[in-house]
Amino acid sequence: MTLSLFYIFTAKYLFVSSFIIGGIYFLQQPRVHQKKILLFGTVSVILIYMLAIVAGQLYNNPRPFVVGHFAPLIPHSPDNGFPSDHVLLVSAIASILTYFANRRVIISLWFITVLIAISRVYVGVHHPIDVIASTLISIGGTYVVWLTLTYHNKI
Repeated sequence: MTLSLFYIFTAKYLFVSSFIIGGIYFLQQPRVHQKKILLFGTVSVILIYMLAIVAGQLYNNPRPFVVGHFAPLIPHSPDNGFPSDHVLLVSAIASILTYFANRRVIISLWFITVLIAISRVYVGVHHPIDVIASTLISIGGTYVVWLTLTYHNKI
């Protein structure tokens, strides 16, 4: 029971910690560094979101509780589970700050991402492919933006 409560909490609420860690890191940076992070982050989030929408249109993956006919540990609508929005969000933050932050911040953000991904699968609202795809979309999207902005000397 205690393990289930941990996964329920992690699946529903832990994403907030990525915003807090990322926000604190961002606010501690000099203004010139903040501008680079903001430019890179804004373009990355737009691309990541567009890629996720396309991916969701191309691949429909009913949620585990729908195909398995069981009640998930957290309430959720029976819509397309691909890709995972929660994991997409936290992996986007982790991916963006991977290019700027120190090792401790980066490891913390990726650790949170992995915990959320595992938890979303454990509570029955996502298949592993949903959370893996979200992570890969974020990593790929930020990498393309990094290559583009560094090529044009914007970062």
